[in-house]
Amino acid sequence: MTARASAHSPWLIANLLAQISFGLLAMTLCLPSMQEWGTIFGTDQAHVQLTFSGYVIAYGLLQLVYGPLSDQHGRKAMLITGLAIAGGASVMAMLAHDITTLTLARVLQGAGSAASMVVGRSMVQDLFEGPARTRVMAYIGMALGLCPPLASVIGGHIHVWLGWQANFVLLTALAVALLLAAWRGLPDHRPAKVAHNSHGLRGMLQAYARLAHAPSFVLYVTILAATTAAFYVFLGGAPIVLGSYGIGPDGIGWFIMAVPLSYIVGNFLTARIIHRAGERRMMRWGQVFTLSGITLMLALGLAGIRSPLAVALPLLLTGLGHGLLNPPALAGTVGVIPALAGSAAAVAGLMQQLTGATGGYLIGLVPHDGAVNMGWMMLAFSLVALAAQLWLHRRH
Repeated sequence: MTARASAHSPWLIANLLAQISFGLLAMTLCLPSMQEWGTIFGTDQAHVQLTFSGYVIAYGLLQLVYGPLSDQHGRKAMLITGLAIAGGASVMAMLAHDITTLTLARVLQGAGSAASMVVGRSMVQDLFEGPARTRVMAYIGMALGLCPPLASVIGGHIHVWLGWQANFVLLTALAVALLLAAWRGLPDHRPAKVAHNSHGLRGMLQAYARLAHAPSFVLYVTILAATTAAFYVFLGGAPIVLGSYGIGPDGIGWFIMAVPLSYIVGNFLTARIIHRAGERRMMRWGQVFTLSGITLMLALGLAGIRSPLAVALPLLLTGLGHGLLNPPALAGTVGVIPALAGSAAAVAGLMQQLTGATGGYLIGLVPHDGAVNMGWMMLAFSLVALAAQLWLHRRH
């Protein structure tokens, strides 16, 4: 049985989804514990926040390392290496007695978990073709959309029932289980040789230079990055906007959940109809829903309608649009140069995090007595994605 034929096994798809989700799960499972780490370790909240920032930075930057290495040495070896690092770091975090050790453990955890995201996406390129690849990317979007809310709820209950260390016990067990699942259940795929024979740092730089000279790849990444930035503008601005509408901390989450839930629905629809509709049509409808939701929210804000539903309900359309748009864009990034799928997935993942962080920062620089400023900023990033998509489709 060939690798591509066996790729349609539900167990193999489930294995890939679990591998890709691990990094985001490790990122968010212990977020509820951060409220008490300052008291537990006798430090201020700024030092506690470094445990999260350190994870995110390592998680983003190390993707740039794992991607080319997986292109050169095979996916499976890099994935197993990353999971071993993440598992060891989880043990280190579980045994930490001060905030410095915990922060270092979280950085190492992020560095190891980065392999799961970039190698998992690369293996989707290796094992699937055409609409089937986009369908699996849609499944990935659904899984990643569910991870943050579920992990936060589970992590909070584990913290209350068993203590904060128990979350890292769980992460250790998951890392070991996923390592065994990768070893026994994933094919040892080795990409086709790239046009150069360089390895190490020189090989990485050559791979990234080759991708940078592929216009279609740059445009796909621009679509993903700008869409992610718009979403992070929402995440950063929504609590402030909803607060100005009288919604307290205990109610904000219910309104914010509107976008991730409709995003999951969009990914589900993509998985169901991609074979009939085609990638270009899915992306076109994704932009229509995305821009319609943002424009409607902005119009309601400009009309002076100050209601949390005037934010959440229109953005149901935007979340749906992102769910239609992102899977084919993700499939496109790793499919432009298949031999460099690992490097491509690394660049896409890093750019999504960097532009997301930028959007989350910029939204804090403007006042939010209503949803207007948030709407304008979301619209600006979304128009960048639209321009890149129009250019991409015109090239094709």
